[in-house]
Amino acid sequence: MGILEIEYTKSNARIMTNLNTHAARNQSRWTFLTNHFHVLACLARDPGLRIRDIADLVGITERAAVQILNQLEASGYLTKTRVGRRNHYTIHGERPLRHPLQDSRQIGELLRVFAPEISLPAARSRRR
Repeated sequence: MGILEIEYTKSNARIMTNLNTHAARNQSRWTFLTNHFHVLACLARDPGLRIRDIADLVGITERAAVQILNQLEASGYLTKTRVGRRNHYTIHGERPLRHPLQDSRQIGELLRVFAPEISLPAARSRRR
């Protein structure tokens, strides 16, 4: 085990070894889009995805995927329908984005930017 780098801050120093370098670098990774959006984007492309597949694509646990799906369904962003032994998800693209800075826009507009091949209900104009 060799020391690869030392990171100094005002309060301490952190020694990075080849055992913890990869884990420490992965902890600092972040993205502009949330896991909730990534789940919706996966379902927009394939409404019949299994929870296991959603989790793998997004890079989260199956438990986290279930929690996100439940939150999205409870908030009215999708509807789950049982088809045989599988679930089929319908996204409600007319629902507004949740942050006050973007709540005049619809989730379907954002999904169409990242997945133009999907077909969601046409966006309706909203007046505030």
